[in-house]
Amino acid sequence: MRFIDVLVGAAAVSGALASPTKTRKRADAFQFVGVSESGAEFGNTALPGQLGKDYTWPDHNAISTLIQKGFNTFRVPIMMERFIPQTLTGTVNETYAVGLDDIVTYITGQGAYAVIDPHNFGRYYNEIITDVSGFGAWWTVVAKRYATNEKVIFDTNNEFHDEDNTLVGQLNQAAIDAIRGAGATSQYIFVEGNSWTGAWHWTSSGTAEAMGRLTDPQDKIIYEMHQYLDTDGSGTSENCVSATIGAERLAAATAWLKANGKKGLIGETAGGANAQCIAAVQGLLQHMADNADVWTGWLWWGAGPWWGTYMYGIEPPSGIAYTGVLPSLADYI
Repeated sequence: MRFIDVLVGAAAVSGALASPTKTRKRADAFQFVGVSESGAEFGNTALPGQLGKDYTWPDHNAISTLIQKGFNTFRVPIMMERFIPQTLTGTVNETYAVGLDDIVTYITGQGAYAVIDPHNFGRYYNEIITDVSGFGAWWTVVAKRYATNEKVIFDTNNEFHDEDNTLVGQLNQAAIDAIRGAGATSQYIFVEGNSWTGAWHWTSSGTAEAMGRLTDPQDKIIYEMHQYLDTDGSGTSENCVSATIGAERLAAATAWLKANGKKGLIGETAGGANAQCIAAVQGLLQHMADNADVWTGWLWWGAGPWWGTYMYGIEPPSGIAYTGVLPSLADYI
């Protein structure tokens, strides 16, 4: 989703369950079905920021509720600068890292996947990351911390944009190499492209060329694309172009995945709580189910305790999408 600064003003509530949550049987078509769990990337102009004021962590009980609905994948956006401040090759801020440890341990302890998502848009302290080796060094530290947890997934970086396509490919490859070199050899890696990693312009933007050359000795790369359904594809409107726009915007990416023997995932999608958007989201998910040989799943944007009345909010129990959209997506969970 195309936003950089997130304004927040609420208090976090957290809880824990002692045993794994009972999960409803999921649709057979998809390996990954879930949501992005926002909070730890909020207040990103206040670095490192203060817990409870500038940022928060996802709520255990809300995650448990979504697991009961059938979700099995939770993407946790974080800020690179909060995890390792000052420089990419610096030392870990344990205050922040312990919070990430807690939510990762909770999610994976429930048998679900925890996706660690540096939500930085290819930037560090608002500057485009050009230090490829430094980017790899950052990932080495993170991957070592979670190398033994097979339910962790590493998401290279959220929505690179307005960058050189070759650089984006190099940064992704550096992350892959660092993660595997750190001993994290069993986990999936979600890679993201340039131009907001949009599925609808994956090929036309030119990002597909460099991204298609990525290699992984474990062969566990998943190409994470994002697709919103409003006019400019930015995910900033509750309106959708048409009831068929979801499937239409995936067509070229689906063809690329098939032609190149790749696996993909829609790592962010959403639409407003209205009939046209619900039909458009259903169309997108049906297209993916019809092409499940290349599409591994989808994640909704977004959940998290501070979204309030956000138009796409799927946080239980009263998020707009939780009450107004989720019931219509049961066939794809």
